[in-house]
Amino acid sequence: MAADVGHRPTDNVPMSSGYLWVKAFHIVFVAAWFAGLFYLPRIFVNLAQVQADSHAERERLLLMARRLLRFATLLAVPALGLGLWLWLGYGVGRGAGQGWMHAKLLFVALALGYHHVCARLLRQFERGVNARGHRWFRVFNEVSVLIFATTVVLVVVKPFSA
Repeated sequence: MAADVGHRPTDNVPMSSGYLWVKAFHIVFVAAWFAGLFYLPRIFVNLAQVQADSHAERERLLLMARRLLRFATLLAVPALGLGLWLWLGYGVGRGAGQGWMHAKLLFVALALGYHHVCARLLRQFERGVNARGHRWFRVFNEVSVLIFATTVVLVVVKPFSA
């Protein structure tokens, strides 16, 4: 077929119904988790701009940030679990010539680290010891986009494959 020209399969995964369901829900939970990681630093931007005398606004933003962090954490658990299922259960990215998976796992670790840093930053805001300005948080906010975009490219393009 003309559509298969240049196509090089990198995974010998049977396209079973179960595999496709696990893959679909993995994508949904990863996207939802990252939606939280995209928006939480945006709340930090607003918190960094809150005036000292605006206690009600600060408390409202802190409440939003706490709820969003909790929700993002709950979404990360099935995203990671389903990813492990694809990797260990269905063999996605396993075997020789799967360098893209090693790179992807590095970016999963970076996403988890970013999530952890967000939790730490929230605790600093709660204690009133934030030392960073809104511009720093605007730049920090873009890190999650870079992690997400790189991960998607690694999964779709599969560079470093033999």
